[in-house]
Amino acid sequence: MGVKRTLQGWGTLLSFLANVFTILSTVTSYWIRHAKGHGGLWQECTQGLCSSTPCQPTILMAGLCMVLSGSFGVVATVMGLRLLCRAEESLRGQLTSVLLFVSGLLLLMALISYTVGSSSKDDAFFSWSYFIGWLALPFSVLAGGCFLLADLILQSSVAISSFPVCL
Repeated sequence: MGVKRTLQGWGTLLSFLANVFTILSTVTSYWIRHAKGHGGLWQECTQGLCSSTPCQPTILMAGLCMVLSGSFGVVATVMGLRLLCRAEESLRGQLTSVLLFVSGLLLLMALISYTVGSSSKDDAFFSWSYFIGWLALPFSVLAGGCFLLADLILQSSVAISSFPVCL
């Protein structure tokens, strides 16, 4: 197993972990905690009663970016698995790394948007769902880097193989 296949394997594993963290962070409602309860992207729970979150543009943008990030991440993971099965698909490797970088950018936008939208709450602090979202960010970026490096190795080996050798 060469370096290229190892990088693709690590990229697929990191992409899978980023997806698990992104989806877990998106669907749970423990992004923020306060004395009376907790809240997330979709629900606000106060004293045991849960209701939809109030309509704030920054929170809506965070939810949209998290869903898009998870969607792009799942597509990139499927493409990464397919790359592991087929060796010579350079364009697919480039697209996989782009999707993972876009997924990371969307995660960053979502988390910053949520931070800005919830900064006005006085007695609240961020909780585990929020931090799992931040944990998904480096996994997504590192996975994109692995696929990018694997693609560069593939391109350089193709270029070197066609180079004339004179001894």
